[in-house]
Amino acid sequence: MTDVPLDHSMFSHPGGPHDNLELRDLYESFDSLHLKPLWTQIDDLMPMAPQPKAVPHLWRWSELRPLAERAGALVPVGRGGERRAIGLANPGLSGRPYITPTLWAAIQQLGPRETAPEHRHSQNAFRFVTSGEGVWTVVNGDPVRMSRGDFLLTPGWAFHGHHNETDESMTWIDGLDIPFAYQMDTGFFEFGSDRVTDYATPDYSRSERLWAHPGLRPLSGLENTVSSPIGAYRWKYTDSALTDQLFLEDEGHPATIEPGHAAIRFINPTTGGDVMATIRAQFHRLRPDVQTTTRREVGSSVLQIFDGSGFIEINGTEYAVEHGDILAVPSWAAYSIKAATQMDVFQFSDHPIFEALGLARVHLEGNVD
Repeated sequence: MTDVPLDHSMFSHPGGPHDNLELRDLYESFDSLHLKPLWTQIDDLMPMAPQPKAVPHLWRWSELRPLAERAGALVPVGRGGERRAIGLANPGLSGRPYITPTLWAAIQQLGPRETAPEHRHSQNAFRFVTSGEGVWTVVNGDPVRMSRGDFLLTPGWAFHGHHNETDESMTWIDGLDIPFAYQMDTGFFEFGSDRVTDYATPDYSRSERLWAHPGLRPLSGLENTVSSPIGAYRWKYTDSALTDQLFLEDEGHPATIEPGHAAIRFINPTTGGDVMATIRAQFHRLRPDVQTTTRREVGSSVLQIFDGSGFIEINGTEYAVEHGDILAVPSWAAYSIKAATQMDVFQFSDHPIFEALGLARVHLEGNVD
């Protein structure tokens, strides 16, 4: 019998087995056959509540933007510097380039007159534009204008590239389900054209002209789609919807999610559900001095401050935030948002995954589960 080093976790549970030579021999036999007994693993595998490895973390736009500009001067946007995307790595995830265990977030800048060559991947993606005008993303041959505040989709396996027709840079954030696809072994990738397939610069893409008419569905598109067929959700409509919710509240009508808190969800018009099967996107507007109810949710979120300033509290720690700042909210973390000025917050999450699997859970402070 080989002397097995003592692992205190094997003997630390009340009512569990006591350390002895026979038990150590049993554990050595388990190890030799790549077996792990549940009674030594249960605290880690089946905790009383989620124990995420990701941690709350704040990335400040005042630090991110200059780094994106430096990368723009030093790294090619084409092959070898693929898209010049800079991923936000959560400090709790052992150096992986993931903002949460299921979500990727990156900042990306396209310089004056640059073209990012086409590629495609099975991972779902979107772009949310923080600044700039005059860039078009071409998705499966459809040129889609990009402007500040626009939310743009690139569903999985759609070819896409970008071109900048101006003398100014544009900066945006990318959101993808890369970590989820990596863990599930579902990732595919393919290079496309070194240019883009259409250099046209229309105000509205073909997908918008067909699909982005409120309350109207083309009879040529009656089959439901996994991802939204709309290429861009324009800021002017997002802004108008949030403004009208607050106006209706002023008039005494029910329109906001809670007092002073207007919010919308971007949806797939073919199903009424989320824009993509793995990613939810929402937008919030808070009046000055309004604080949201503290909530916990199974699944992780990313928040970006689009405009205004205020505070976000996560698990009891308060973060002062302003335009462009990005925060990671781990699964089941308690968080709330408090506005100092009028505050606009873009949010994306992995919640559709857990709802589809029947694993979703939400707790609002003050409610009884």
